[in-house]
Amino acid sequence: AKHLVPNKMRDFFCTINLDQEEVFRTQVVEKSLSPYFGEEFYFEIPRTFQWLSFYIYDKSVLQKDLRIGKVSIKKEDLCNYTGKENWFMLQPVDSNSEVQGKVHLELKLNELITDNGSVCQQLVVHIKECHGLPLINGQNCDPYATVSLVGPSRNDQKKTKVKKKTSNPQFNETFYFEVTRSSSYTKKSQFQVEEEDIEKLEVRVDLWNNGNLVQDVFLGEIKVPVKVLRNDSFQAWYLLQPKENGNKSSKTDDLGSLRLNICYTEDCVLPSEYYTSLRNLLLKSSDVQPISASAAYILSEVCRDKYDAVLPLVRLLLHHHKLVPFVAAVAELDLRDTQEANTIFRGNSLATRCVDEMMKIVGKHYLKVTLKPVIDEICESPKPCEIDPIKLKEGDNVESNMDNLRYYVDKVFREIVQSSISCPTLMCDVFYSLRHLAAKRFPNDPHVQYSAVSSFVFLRFFAVAVVSPHTFHLRPHHPDAQTSRTLTLISKAIQTLGSWGSLTKSKLSSFKETFMCEFFKTFQEEKFTESVKKFLDDVSSTESKEPSGLSEPVHLKEGEMYKRAQGRTRIGKKNFKKRWFCLTSREFTYHKQQDKEPIFTIPIKNILAVEKLDENSFNKKNMFQVLHGEKPLYIQANNCVEASEWIEALCRVTRCNQKRLSFYHPSAFLNGSWLCCKATVESSVGCARCTADVPADTQIEIDGDRETERIYSLFTINRSKLQKLEEACGSIAVYQGPRKEPDDYSNFTIEDSVATFHTLKQIIDVVEKLNESHEKYQKKRSSSAKYGSE
Repeated sequence: AKHLVPNKMRDFFCTINLDQEEVFRTQVVEKSLSPYFGEEFYFEIPRTFQWLSFYIYDKSVLQKDLRIGKVSIKKEDLCNYTGKENWFMLQPVDSNSEVQGKVHLELKLNELITDNGSVCQQLVVHIKECHGLPLINGQNCDPYATVSLVGPSRNDQKKTKVKKKTSNPQFNETFYFEVTRSSSYTKKSQFQVEEEDIEKLEVRVDLWNNGNLVQDVFLGEIKVPVKVLRNDSFQAWYLLQPKENGNKSSKTDDLGSLRLNICYTEDCVLPSEYYTSLRNLLLKSSDVQPISASAAYILSEVCRDKYDAVLPLVRLLLHHHKLVPFVAAVAELDLRDTQEANTIFRGNSLATRCVDEMMKIVGKHYLKVTLKPVIDEICESPKPCEIDPIKLKEGDNVESNMDNLRYYVDKVFREIVQSSISCPTLMCDVFYSLRHLAAKRFPNDPHVQYSAVSSFVFLRFFAVAVVSPHTFHLRPHHPDAQTSRTLTLISKAIQTLGSWGSLTKSKLSSFKETFMCEFFKTFQEEKFTESVKKFLDDVSSTESKEPSGLSEPVHLKEGEMYKRAQGRTRIGKKNFKKRWFCLTSREFTYHKQQDKEPIFTIPIKNILAVEKLDENSFNKKNMFQVLHGEKPLYIQANNCVEASEWIEALCRVTRCNQKRLSFYHPSAFLNGSWLCCKATVESSVGCARCTADVPADTQIEIDGDRETERIYSLFTINRSKLQKLEEACGSIAVYQGPRKEPDDYSNFTIEDSVATFHTLKQIIDVVEKLNESHEKYQKKRSSSAKYGSE
């Protein structure tokens, strides 16, 4: 952010909100007017929403944190900003614009005959329910609605009862309004509404939180013109909107601005059978000769940014165990263009991007068990490590700093070279393949087989994770400036130590920074080189290693949530306590605080089901239940994203449990009966079917159909490039002499024009069929939509 108000050095933080629900917050940046947060958040959105908002807060020690301003982007507009960095002006935070949720209405115009025989109109407004109202001060609200019939000369208002402590109130109240008729109106056999009479009338529904002793809080409004009713009954869900004057202020240019980079994707995923043809075409890519004529390679060619193609492609190939042969094929193509052994796999080609992405997905746990303890030590009790004479401050001791840096580098390096036992088999298989391809390409260079592997595992995996641990989920937040500098120096050292043969004297003299050159003279060349060589041998071997999962449980998720006491105290606020939860591949535990011994442990094999809990059980949102041998464990997450992530992680790790339940109770057992089905026996069989199973792989979360849909979207966006490539193949196949007008296809790799043309034709046919399926679905969806406004 920059130029924030007030114009004093303050402590700022930023939150990310779905409508009014906070889902993430940054760390506090102290004493700044232009705080740099530098944080990345990636999350699935588990519910419908209208706005993605970012609030800047001024942190206060004694009082409530002050909201300085916000950036709110409507869901429909997110696609305009995706993938680009933008500065957004902060808008003032106005209570009339802070809305969330929807209301279910039924409206009807009735014909009435009065005592004197004249005909008049009666408007019937049935307000049924609301859903997803915001929390007020962290608690469920006490909502009520006002229903008004508004026109140029009238404003009739009626009010519902207040519903206590709920975000999903069931009102089920009906209100009647008389609609006046003009005196010239005469009785007709077929009743028609005259447009001029109702042209300017509208129904307005306002939602409020009952403040008791304080002012009521506006929660949103909707307006429906009476003229849309004609003679029909009209029923729909309406999204609550801000007040018309909400968020309009003359002071919109002096609150400061916020720089954001948003990547938003929304996929309409069809049933699995629709993707069979495209999926099969992509999965057989590694068998196509030459590889440049395969569907997967063509995808990377037509996408403007290769990364767009690589992410879904790697995930899909991983999901179907087809990644290793594909990486080998594209790496071989890469090596053909590599002239010198010392530049092997240094560019951003399809092969290097695929291996990078594979390491990020498959190597998450490997990074955690290898680096997290030492990274935590560096970040939580940092020692000064600056050795650049220019950056040294007065009083700094360069010898002491060099010792500190040496200590950290030694520790990180030792953790890495001793970690081969934890390296995932898939990574080993890929490294084995790369190593042998490199040796085949440069048979006279004995070192190339090592540098082929080290260029990935050291330079693109460990060194990158050290310098930005927050990106790899090794730390919750971006480190401060001094720690960041220490991590950068360590990362440089790890890159150098890991680069095969770079510790020779000739290499040392080529360092840009002389202080780094001096630092590396302290390392014993032979010892480190041998350690690296042994480590690279281990991680690029296909010999089966002892699976680390047997000796050490896989750490899957941890965080702070609230749990309900399991029937030990009376129902009430005291029943919910904050606890630290931890999920591994062996057990689910909660602790009084992080790093304390567990208070309660459920072995994974004992978990029978994990399901959402109805809000009406305890009048609390974002609740879920873990069913095991004893009473259900009821847990409240801090927001909808967190609840969804925990349920998914728990379901995934318990999917193979033999005693999983088929039915469960969606509500709690309170006061002698189940709230959902009113059964009075606590051990009675559930009344709702358990949700569908999720993939059993506990380390990799991949939805193959969703990735295929993403690839289909990319082919659709780049349709013109596909056709251009098709034309290029046609012209090469027909005209075998020197190529004319190379600009049309000089950027594409066309090794075999006939094979490429054949694949392109298949891609275009498959995409056409999927287009038709999507169009049919959209028509069906729009005809059955229940929303009056969306």
